[in-house]
Amino acid sequence: MDLDVPQHVLRFWETKFTQIKPLKRGGGRRYYRPEDVDLLRGIRTLLYHDGYTIKGVQKVFREQGVRHVSEIGREEYAAELAEAEAAGEITEPAIEEDVAPAPEPAQHVAPAPFPPVPLTEDQQIELELLLEELEGLKAKLENARAATWF
Repeated sequence: MDLDVPQHVLRFWETKFTQIKPLKRGGGRRYYRPEDVDLLRGIRTLLYHDGYTIKGVQKVFREQGVRHVSEIGREEYAAELAEAEAAGEITEPAIEEDVAPAPEPAQHVAPAPFPPVPLTEDQQIELELLLEELEGLKAKLENARAATWF
């Protein structure tokens, strides 16, 4: 699920909430870990849904802590998932008997030019974030297509 928050807003929040600590890459790119995304969802919920001001959210951080705001974010995410499932936007994975059998492997396969290298934790996080972003974009595209068909 997408945060639906513009990039410049995320950057602004980073200046107002020191609790947000994305991984920073070359070229100024930022990658938000799952705990950062929960925190951002919590901030978004407090600001956009509950009507808090920036100072109000800062007070929540001081008085109730990061875990409280993250929990708000996790609850919001669970609610978004439930809503998407109810709307039919998320499909269940195919059960095994519905899956076509895998093709037989080729008899003569050339060896890989380089042995596979395991992903680092940062690379895994980056791939998960990219996948989440792509899934969000796919859902938006499907919604846009559905809205144009009568």
